[in-house]
Amino acid sequence: MRVFVAGGSGVLGRRLVPQLVARGHEVTATTTSEARLGLLERLGAEALVMDGLDAASVGEAVAQARPEAIVHQMTAISGKPDIKHFDRWFATTNRLRTEGTDHLLAAAQAIGGSHVVAQSYAAWNGIRQGGWVKTEQDPLDPTSTGKGAQAIRHLEEAVIKAGGAVLRYGAFYGPGATDDQVELVRKRQYPVVGNGAGHSSWVHLDDAAGATVLAVEQQVKGVFNIVDDDPAPAREWLPYLAQCASAKPPMRIPVWLARPLAGKTAVTMMTQGRGFSNAKARRELGWQLRYPSWRQGFKEELT
Repeated sequence: MRVFVAGGSGVLGRRLVPQLVARGHEVTATTTSEARLGLLERLGAEALVMDGLDAASVGEAVAQARPEAIVHQMTAISGKPDIKHFDRWFATTNRLRTEGTDHLLAAAQAIGGSHVVAQSYAAWNGIRQGGWVKTEQDPLDPTSTGKGAQAIRHLEEAVIKAGGAVLRYGAFYGPGATDDQVELVRKRQYPVVGNGAGHSSWVHLDDAAGATVLAVEQQVKGVFNIVDDDPAPAREWLPYLAQCASAKPPMRIPVWLARPLAGKTAVTMMTQGRGFSNAKARRELGWQLRYPSWRQGFKEELT
């Protein structure tokens, strides 16, 4: 199958492209930087420079590749996490999830239709009602990440309407995915807020890539939570992450202090966040995880 990976040089793209190539697919992967073309070529892809926010650039790249499947992995998440100013930190990513998604879907339609698989997010942002673990039938929290939540809603609605698949990935960890967070943990700048009851779901990059390959090959439609088997509260996973990173235990700070220091999003994540179930992905994709729990994965990655 001819597969077009938009955002192939990102942390997930770098794990996804080799898996697609290993399974015999012809992969075209894009990057925004000419300096990364060689990286993509070494991974086995035909490499193109593409600006996901430029409709003409996207249209030309897709027309050149003429893919049977398009995988939307375009984000602009880099540098030190700035959860306090979430909208500012995610501004370009939000545009890629709105304008970029529209450009890819238009380009797919222009060549006669390609199956689209797009990256969404399901780590702690489930609706804050009822139990701690949500399925695909439960809505995402529309207030969880400010404008980011609106951008995710746009992406999901557009891709589903086009007959594609939305993969709600949990929080990534693995090569290059958590370096900035681990640095904060080692500096004791990543505290547990309040009771730390807010749940998160994690997924190793290799497992996320594996699920994506299955979604492409099976041309599935609809929404899938791509998370591990072990949604857990911050008071469990954050101290364990510190332990694996040979760091001191994280500090604990009350909600009233965290709100002005870290912002509303961090407080929500730590105290009220909802994790997610992967039962549908396991059942319908036949997905099997190499790292069923972050407990195993953190240990292998950091010790």
